[in-house]
Amino acid sequence: MNQPLAYIHPQAKIARNVVVEPFTTIHHNVTIGSGTWIGSNVTIMEGARIGKNCRIFPGAVISAIPQDLKFEGEDSLAIIGDNVTIRECVTINRGTKASGQTVIGDNCLIMATAHIAHDCIVGDNAIIVNGVALAGHVTVGKHAIIGGLSAIHQFIHVGQFAMVSGGSLVRKDVPPYTKAAKEPLSYVGINSIGLRRKGFSTEKIREIQNIFRVLYQKNYNTSQALGILEAEFEATDERDTIIQFIRNSQRGIMKGYTGN
Repeated sequence: MNQPLAYIHPQAKIARNVVVEPFTTIHHNVTIGSGTWIGSNVTIMEGARIGKNCRIFPGAVISAIPQDLKFEGEDSLAIIGDNVTIRECVTINRGTKASGQTVIGDNCLIMATAHIAHDCIVGDNAIIVNGVALAGHVTVGKHAIIGGLSAIHQFIHVGQFAMVSGGSLVRKDVPPYTKAAKEPLSYVGINSIGLRRKGFSTEKIREIQNIFRVLYQKNYNTSQALGILEAEFEATDERDTIIQFIRNSQRGIMKGYTGN
Protein backbone atom coordinates (compact mmCIF):
# COMPACT_ATOMS: atom_id res chain seq x y z
CA MET A 1 0.00 0.00 0.00
CA ASN A 2 1.73 3.14 -1.19
CA GLN A 3 0.67 6.62 -0.17
CA PRO A 4 0.19 9.14 -2.99
CA LEU A 5 2.36 11.61 -1.05
CA ALA A 6 5.39 9.29 -1.20
CA TYR A 7 7.76 9.38 -4.18
CA ILE A 8 8.82 6.00 -5.57
CA HIS A 9 11.04 5.85 -8.62
CA PRO A 10 9.32 3.79 -11.34
CA GLN A 11 12.36 1.49 -11.62
CA ALA A 12 12.42 0.62 -7.90
CA LYS A 13 11.48 -3.02 -7.28
CA ILE A 14 9.08 -3.16 -4.37
CA ALA A 15 7.04 -6.19 -3.30
CA ARG A 16 3.27 -5.78 -3.52
CA ASN A 17 2.55 -5.80 0.20
CA VAL A 18 5.22 -3.27 1.22
CA VAL A 19 3.75 -0.25 3.04
CA VAL A 20 5.28 3.12 2.22
CA GLU A 21 4.05 6.02 4.35
CA PRO A 22 3.70 9.68 3.19
CA PHE A 23 6.68 11.92 2.44
CA THR A 24 9.10 9.05 1.92
CA THR A 25 11.44 9.03 -1.10
CA ILE A 26 12.64 5.83 -2.76
CA HIS A 27 15.25 6.21 -5.51
CA HIS A 28 15.95 3.96 -8.49
CA ASN A 29 18.02 0.75 -8.21
CA VAL A 30 16.27 -0.15 -4.94
CA THR A 31 14.77 -3.50 -4.00
CA ILE A 32 12.42 -3.97 -1.01
CA GLY A 33 11.10 -7.36 0.11
CA SER A 34 7.59 -8.35 1.09
CA GLY A 35 6.04 -7.37 4.40
CA THR A 36 8.36 -4.40 4.97
CA TRP A 37 7.01 -1.16 6.42
CA ILE A 38 8.64 2.16 5.50
CA GLY A 39 7.65 5.02 7.80
CA SER A 40 7.19 8.68 6.90
CA ASN A 41 10.12 10.89 5.87
CA VAL A 42 12.46 7.99 5.10
CA THR A 43 14.96 8.32 2.26
CA ILE A 44 16.08 5.14 0.51
CA MET A 45 18.76 5.87 -2.06
CA GLU A 46 20.32 4.06 -4.99
CA GLY A 47 21.85 0.69 -4.19
CA ALA A 48 19.59 -0.30 -1.29
CA ARG A 49 18.62 -3.96 -1.02
CA ILE A 50 16.12 -4.33 1.81
CA GLY A 51 14.79 -7.72 2.89
CA LYS A 52 11.45 -9.02 4.06
CA ASN A 53 9.45 -7.90 7.09
CA CYS A 54 11.70 -4.98 7.97
CA ARG A 55 10.54 -1.85 9.79
CA ILE A 56 12.18 1.46 8.95
CA PHE A 57 11.17 4.40 11.11
CA PRO A 58 10.87 8.11 10.23
CA GLY A 59 13.99 10.06 9.36
CA ALA A 60 16.18 7.10 8.41
CA VAL A 61 18.47 7.46 5.39
CA ILE A 62 19.48 4.17 3.78
CA SER A 63 22.21 3.74 1.14
CA ALA A 64 23.47 7.31 0.90
CA ILE A 65 26.93 7.61 -0.65
CA PRO A 66 29.89 7.03 1.69
CA GLN A 67 31.38 9.83 3.74
CA ASP A 68 34.74 8.85 2.29
CA LEU A 69 36.88 11.23 0.21
CA LYS A 70 38.19 8.24 -1.77
CA PHE A 71 34.70 7.45 -3.05
CA GLU A 72 34.52 8.09 -6.80
CA GLY A 73 30.87 7.38 -7.50
CA GLU A 74 31.34 3.66 -8.10
CA ASP A 75 28.34 1.34 -8.01
CA SER A 76 27.88 -0.22 -4.59
CA LEU A 77 25.17 -1.53 -2.30
CA ALA A 78 23.66 -1.28 1.17
CA ILE A 79 22.20 -4.70 1.93
CA ILE A 80 19.65 -5.03 4.76
CA GLY A 81 18.58 -8.53 5.78
CA ASP A 82 15.15 -9.84 6.78
CA ASN A 83 13.27 -8.83 9.95
CA VAL A 84 15.52 -5.83 10.61
CA THR A 85 14.26 -2.87 12.65
CA ILE A 86 15.85 0.48 11.84
CA ARG A 87 14.73 3.22 14.20
CA GLU A 88 14.44 6.98 13.80
CA CYS A 89 17.18 8.95 12.02
CA VAL A 90 19.53 6.01 11.49
CA THR A 91 22.00 6.47 8.62
CA ILE A 92 23.45 3.51 6.74
CA ASN A 93 25.89 4.31 3.92
CA ARG A 94 26.51 2.06 0.96
CA GLY A 95 29.89 0.49 0.26
CA THR A 96 32.94 1.64 -1.67
CA LYS A 97 35.11 -0.16 -4.20
CA ALA A 98 36.98 -1.69 -1.25
CA SER A 99 34.23 -4.28 -0.76
CA GLY A 100 31.31 -2.96 -2.77
CA GLN A 101 28.75 -3.24 -0.02
CA THR A 102 27.63 -2.48 3.50
CA VAL A 103 25.74 -5.41 5.02
CA ILE A 104 23.25 -5.66 7.88
CA GLY A 105 22.30 -9.25 8.74
CA ASP A 106 18.90 -10.71 9.61
CA ASN A 107 16.97 -9.87 12.78
CA CYS A 108 19.09 -6.87 13.73
CA LEU A 109 17.92 -3.92 15.80
CA ILE A 110 19.52 -0.59 14.86
CA MET A 111 18.32 1.99 17.39
CA ALA A 112 17.69 5.69 16.84
CA THR A 113 20.40 8.00 15.44
CA ALA A 114 22.98 5.25 14.97
CA HIS A 115 25.36 5.61 12.02
CA ILE A 116 26.75 2.67 10.06
CA ALA A 117 29.44 3.73 7.63
CA HIS A 118 30.61 2.29 4.31
CA ASP A 119 31.76 -1.31 4.02
CA CYS A 120 30.61 -2.30 7.51
CA ILE A 121 29.29 -5.78 8.21
CA VAL A 122 26.80 -6.28 11.04
CA GLY A 123 26.01 -9.92 11.81
CA ASP A 124 22.62 -11.54 12.38
CA ASN A 125 20.76 -10.66 15.58
CA ALA A 126 23.14 -7.85 16.53
CA ILE A 127 21.88 -4.81 18.45
CA ILE A 128 23.31 -1.37 17.74
CA VAL A 129 22.03 0.98 20.47
CA ASN A 130 21.09 4.67 20.21
CA GLY A 131 23.75 7.05 18.95
CA VAL A 132 26.41 4.45 18.13
CA ALA A 133 28.82 5.42 15.34
CA LEU A 134 30.50 2.68 13.31
CA ALA A 135 33.33 4.01 11.14
CA GLY A 136 34.15 2.42 7.81
CA HIS A 137 35.03 -1.27 7.45
CA VAL A 138 33.85 -2.22 10.97
CA THR A 139 32.66 -5.79 11.52
CA VAL A 140 30.20 -6.61 14.29
CA GLY A 141 29.63 -10.31 14.95
CA LYS A 142 26.30 -12.06 15.31
CA HIS A 143 24.38 -11.48 18.56
CA ALA A 144 26.79 -8.71 19.61
CA ILE A 145 25.50 -5.64 21.44
CA ILE A 146 27.10 -2.20 21.06
CA GLY A 147 26.05 0.10 23.92
CA GLY A 148 24.65 3.56 23.33
CA LEU A 149 26.84 6.46 22.16
CA SER A 150 29.84 4.20 21.55
CA ALA A 151 32.29 5.15 18.82
CA ILE A 152 33.95 2.34 16.86
CA HIS A 153 37.23 3.06 15.05
CA GLN A 154 37.56 2.06 11.40
CA PHE A 155 38.52 -1.56 10.64
CA ILE A 156 37.63 -2.72 14.17
CA HIS A 157 36.15 -6.17 14.67
CA VAL A 158 33.72 -6.89 17.52
CA GLY A 159 33.29 -10.63 18.00
CA GLN A 160 30.09 -12.62 18.18
CA PHE A 161 28.10 -12.53 21.41
CA ALA A 162 30.29 -9.70 22.74
CA MET A 163 28.87 -6.75 24.66
CA VAL A 164 30.39 -3.27 24.55
CA SER A 165 29.33 -0.91 27.33
CA GLY A 166 27.66 2.39 26.57
CA GLY A 167 29.83 5.39 25.79
CA SER A 168 32.85 3.31 24.85
CA LEU A 169 35.69 4.38 22.57
CA VAL A 170 36.59 1.19 20.71
CA ARG A 171 40.12 1.36 19.29
CA LYS A 172 41.03 -2.33 19.57
CA ASP A 173 39.25 -5.52 18.53
CA VAL A 174 36.79 -6.98 21.04
CA PRO A 175 37.02 -10.81 21.20
CA PRO A 176 33.91 -12.99 20.99
CA TYR A 177 31.83 -13.69 24.13
CA THR A 178 33.42 -10.88 26.16
CA LYS A 179 32.26 -7.75 27.95
CA ALA A 180 34.18 -4.58 27.15
CA ALA A 181 34.14 -1.48 29.35
CA LYS A 182 36.30 1.20 31.03
CA GLU A 183 38.66 3.72 29.39
CA PRO A 184 40.80 2.66 27.69
CA LEU A 185 38.46 -0.12 26.65
CA SER A 186 39.32 -3.32 28.51
CA TYR A 187 38.23 -6.88 29.12
CA VAL A 188 35.98 -6.97 32.19
CA GLY A 189 34.71 -10.54 31.96
CA ILE A 190 32.71 -12.70 29.62
CA ASN A 191 29.16 -11.88 28.60
CA SER A 192 27.78 -14.62 30.84
CA ILE A 193 24.26 -13.21 31.20
CA GLY A 194 23.97 -12.71 27.46
CA LEU A 195 25.30 -16.19 26.78
CA ARG A 196 22.86 -17.73 29.22
CA ARG A 197 19.97 -15.89 27.58
CA LYS A 198 21.11 -17.26 24.21
CA GLY A 199 20.99 -20.84 25.48
CA PHE A 200 24.63 -21.53 26.35
CA SER A 201 24.95 -24.20 29.02
CA THR A 202 26.66 -23.63 32.35
CA GLU A 203 29.44 -25.96 31.24
CA LYS A 204 29.98 -24.06 28.00
CA ILE A 205 30.06 -20.71 29.82
CA ARG A 206 32.62 -22.12 32.24
CA GLU A 207 34.75 -23.31 29.30
CA ILE A 208 34.71 -19.82 27.79
CA GLN A 209 35.61 -18.30 31.17
CA ASN A 210 38.59 -20.63 31.49
CA ILE A 211 39.80 -19.70 28.01
CA PHE A 212 39.76 -16.00 28.82
CA ARG A 213 41.47 -16.56 32.17
CA VAL A 214 44.44 -17.86 30.20
CA LEU A 215 44.28 -14.92 27.80
CA TYR A 216 43.78 -12.14 30.34
CA GLN A 217 44.57 -13.24 33.88
CA LYS A 218 47.66 -15.46 33.78
CA ASN A 219 50.25 -12.87 32.71
CA TYR A 220 50.99 -14.64 29.43
CA ASN A 221 51.61 -12.67 26.28
CA THR A 222 49.14 -13.32 23.48
CA SER A 223 51.33 -15.82 21.63
CA GLN A 224 51.99 -17.82 24.79
CA ALA A 225 48.28 -17.84 25.70
CA LEU A 226 47.24 -19.03 22.24
CA GLY A 227 49.83 -21.80 22.39
CA ILE A 228 48.44 -23.01 25.73
CA LEU A 229 44.87 -22.91 24.42
CA GLU A 230 45.80 -25.00 21.40
CA ALA A 231 47.88 -27.50 23.39
CA GLU A 232 45.85 -27.91 26.57
CA PHE A 233 42.21 -27.10 25.78
CA GLU A 234 39.81 -29.39 23.98
CA ALA A 235 39.05 -28.27 20.44
CA THR A 236 35.52 -26.84 20.45
CA ASP A 237 33.70 -24.35 18.24
CA GLU A 238 34.05 -21.68 20.91
CA ARG A 239 37.76 -22.25 21.53
CA ASP A 240 38.50 -22.25 17.81
CA THR A 241 36.37 -19.14 17.21
CA ILE A 242 38.32 -17.24 19.89
CA ILE A 243 41.73 -18.40 18.63
CA GLN A 244 40.90 -17.60 15.02
CA PHE A 245 39.56 -14.16 15.96
CA ILE A 246 42.74 -13.24 17.83
CA ARG A 247 45.08 -14.61 15.16
CA ASN A 248 43.21 -12.64 12.48
CA SER A 249 43.15 -9.38 14.44
CA GLN A 250 44.83 -6.59 12.51
CA ARG A 251 44.55 -3.89 15.18
CA GLY A 252 45.19 -6.14 18.18
CA ILE A 253 42.71 -7.09 20.86
CA MET A 254 41.72 -4.98 23.84
CA LYS A 255 43.80 -5.35 26.99
CA GLY A 256 42.80 -6.74 30.34
CA TYR A 257 41.55 -4.33 33.00
CA THR A 258 44.23 -3.56 35.57
CA GLY A 259 42.10 -1.50 37.93
CA ASN A 260 44.58 1.39 37.82
